[in-house]
Amino acid sequence: MTTLPRYGGAVLTVVAATFAAACSATQADTTETTTATVAASEVASAEPRLVVTYDGGVLVVDEEDLTVVDDFALDGFNRLSPAGDGRHVLISTEGGFRALDTGSWTEAHGDHGHHYAGAPTLTDLTFTAEKPGHVVPHAGVTALFDDGTGRIDVFEPADLASATDLPDLDSRTLPEAHHGVAVPMPDGGMLVTLGDSEERTGVALLDENGTEITRTEQCPGVHGETVAADGVVAFGCEDGMVIFRDGTFTKASVPDPYGRIGNQAGSEDSPVVLGDYKTDPDAELERPERVALVDTRTASVRLVDLGTSYTFRSLGRGPAGEALVLGTDGSLHMIDPDSGEIVRRIEVLEPWTEPDEWQAPRPALEVQGGTAFVTDPATDSLYAVDVTSGAIRSAELPHTPNEISGVA
Repeated sequence: MTTLPRYGGAVLTVVAATFAAACSATQADTTETTTATVAASEVASAEPRLVVTYDGGVLVVDEEDLTVVDDFALDGFNRLSPAGDGRHVLISTEGGFRALDTGSWTEAHGDHGHHYAGAPTLTDLTFTAEKPGHVVPHAGVTALFDDGTGRIDVFEPADLASATDLPDLDSRTLPEAHHGVAVPMPDGGMLVTLGDSEERTGVALLDENGTEITRTEQCPGVHGETVAADGVVAFGCEDGMVIFRDGTFTKASVPDPYGRIGNQAGSEDSPVVLGDYKTDPDAELERPERVALVDTRTASVRLVDLGTSYTFRSLGRGPAGEALVLGTDGSLHMIDPDSGEIVRRIEVLEPWTEPDEWQAPRPALEVQGGTAFVTDPATDSLYAVDVTSGAIRSAELPHTPNEISGVA
C-alpha cells in the first residue's frame, strides 16, 4: 500500500510552492484542444477508458487522447457505476443494471501486469432490478441494491469478463424496500441501510448468513457510502456522518441542527472523508458553498467555505488524497484534507449555474489516477486536468454529456 505524503510542515511548503509555480501558467498555455471522433473499435492503447452518458446513449472515451472509441444508443435516463473489475461499467437503466464492457483491462504479469484495449461492447447481461440504485464494489465483490424491492445481489466482478450469462448471485432481501445501499465486508458479512418508503434511519451489520449483529439508528436520512483508510466505511446522514470501524458504529456530529452529508468521496489511503454539506431542510434546491471534511479517526467534522457553490457531481479525490471540488465558478478547488486549507484553484470552465432538475446535465467530475476529468454540457466538451501540474487537455464530444464514470 502506498504511504501518502502528509500535508503539513515542510511538506506543505513544498506542495504549495509547486502549486504556485504550476498556477503561473494560464489556461491558454496549458490547454490542448482536439475534436473527439469515433475511432476504430479495436485499438492498441495502454490507457483505460471512460464512459459518458448522453440523452439517448453512452460514449466510451479513451482517457489518453479523449477520442470516442464507441457510441452506443440506449434510451432513458441512464446512470453509471464501476462494476469493480477495472473493465466493466454497470448502467442503471430500465429493467436493471446492464453491463458495458469498455474493452480495457489488465492482465497480471510479474510485478507490473500488461494493459490491453479491445472493442467495447454493450452486453446483454442485465442484473434485473425494479429500481436499480447504488452499486458498491468492496472486499472483492460487488453489491447491487434494488430500491424497488430491497433486494441485494452480490457477485464477483471478475466473472463478468468471461460470462455468457449472469455471474452467480448471492441474494438477500431486506424487510422494507427503500433508497438504500449495501457494503460487502471482507468476512462475508454486509453493512445495510435501515429504512422504508417513508424514512431511512440508520445502518445495520449483518453476518454472512444475514443475521443482524449490531445497528445504529442515529443516521436520519442515511444516504451514500464511501470507504476510508483502515477498512473504515462511512455513511452520510442529515445530521453528520456514521462511521463503521472495527465492528463499531460512531457518530460524527455537525454544528447545525440540520447538516446533511448526502454525497461522499473517500480514499482507502486517507482517514478523511470529503462530503457535501447542506443546512436547509426545506429548500427545493440548495446551492451550498461549504463542504465537510470528516476525520474518521476522531469522528470530527471540519467545514470548509469554498466561496462558490457546487453540486453532487462535484466531489473527488486526488492521487495523494487531495480533496477535489468542482465549483460553479468553473474552477477545480484542491483542499488539503488534514488542514482544510484550499491550496490551489485550477480554472477549467466558464462559470455555470446548477440546473433546477437533478437529472439535467451539469458539469461533472470523475478522477482517475492523477487526472481529473470534467464534462461541460454548455460546450459539449470533456477536459482532462493533470492534478499535479495543472495542465489541461480538452476535446469536443459528439453529444451533450451528462454522467461520467471510469472503471477503476
